[in-house]
Amino acid sequence: MPILTKRPNKTPLGIYVHVPFCRSKCQYCDFYSLATKDDKLIDGYLDAVCDHIKEAGELAPGYQVNSVYFGGGTPSFFGGDGLAEILNTIRRNFDVSSDAEITFEANPDSVSDRLLHRLRAEGFNRVSLRIQSDDDEMLKKLGRPHTYAQAVTAYQRIRKAGFRNVSVDLMYGLPGQDLQDWLETLDNVLRLLPEHISCYALKVEEGTPFYELRQMLNLPSDDDQAEMYLSAVEALKSRGYRQYEISNFCRKGLVSKHNMKYWTGGEYLGFGPSASSDFAGKRYTLKRDLQSYIAAIRDGGDIMEEIQEIPMRERAGEYLMLRLRTNVGISAQEYEKTFLLPFAPLEEVMEKHRRYYHATQTDTGRWVLTPKGYLVSNDIITDLLLAQDGSQPLRRI
Repeated sequence: MPILTKRPNKTPLGIYVHVPFCRSKCQYCDFYSLATKDDKLIDGYLDAVCDHIKEAGELAPGYQVNSVYFGGGTPSFFGGDGLAEILNTIRRNFDVSSDAEITFEANPDSVSDRLLHRLRAEGFNRVSLRIQSDDDEMLKKLGRPHTYAQAVTAYQRIRKAGFRNVSVDLMYGLPGQDLQDWLETLDNVLRLLPEHISCYALKVEEGTPFYELRQMLNLPSDDDQAEMYLSAVEALKSRGYRQYEISNFCRKGLVSKHNMKYWTGGEYLGFGPSASSDFAGKRYTLKRDLQSYIAAIRDGGDIMEEIQEIPMRERAGEYLMLRLRTNVGISAQEYEKTFLLPFAPLEEVMEKHRRYYHATQTDTGRWVLTPKGYLVSNDIITDLLLAQDGSQPLRRI
């Protein structure tokens, strides 16, 4: 059940579909994906994910889907016919609201007019275009399978096909990148006038090719990355983009429903290998192997890799951690009413960080982090969780 919201006639639900196919693996990517277009694997995946959706739909009669997100991997590489079939299966087995946000991720090299017109006709209304950089040499270093010119052409095709809600992904803190490089990238991409933009710092994760080369990558220092981040916040604000989460910015009224469901405690169901769900009080992750996922769906086997029921105190900690990623922030009344824990120890922590200009209170009394606070959010969350651990439950009245 979503935290902190009254139940309407039907509970809002998000759906995430993991499409594990790519043209090639990027040097920094640690998501589960396969660089293949093997017809047998694709057909097996499509059958399995649709069967999985049919089974799950029977468990959610009291829910209404208000966001559907196809991520990956590269959904655009998978193709419009398969994406359309999955979406139609969702519609046949779930109550999807008429104004649901329906997004697919795309790489510039796999965007075609046929794909876009097919998906627009099927009801997709949002595209997340993964551009990452405007520097072709940098794109090669990252292992991206496209040029910046292809990205611009793909964006223009998306607009021509009738999409009015487009998000673009960018990365900073890249090998050899300096502040001026990053600001020029932002300036060039913002000329496209997307409705939404995500700016992520490069993270070198274990198990990726970049991890093996990490000592030779010439990455910007932590201080340089912090300067890039704060400069991006100011640049985007000056161009009319509202920051609603640490890494996400949008035009007025165009916050991603999919993103906010994760960060505000909403329920969601994930389909496809490695997808996660938070549903009916339990959180679980599916097998991170396509063949195992297909076989388990086909043979009625176990598709779960991990499942857990989250205790209320742990949910309280997640409320602090996730809500403080956003401009929604945290509220004393909300926290105490939902978790029956005292907010006073947390108030002391937030007051301390207000003195360092890391936090502030809104007109309604909610605590939110400042851009400088986002940079040290891990430290702030640690302080809050320690304060929470030492608190005793409030007495029920």
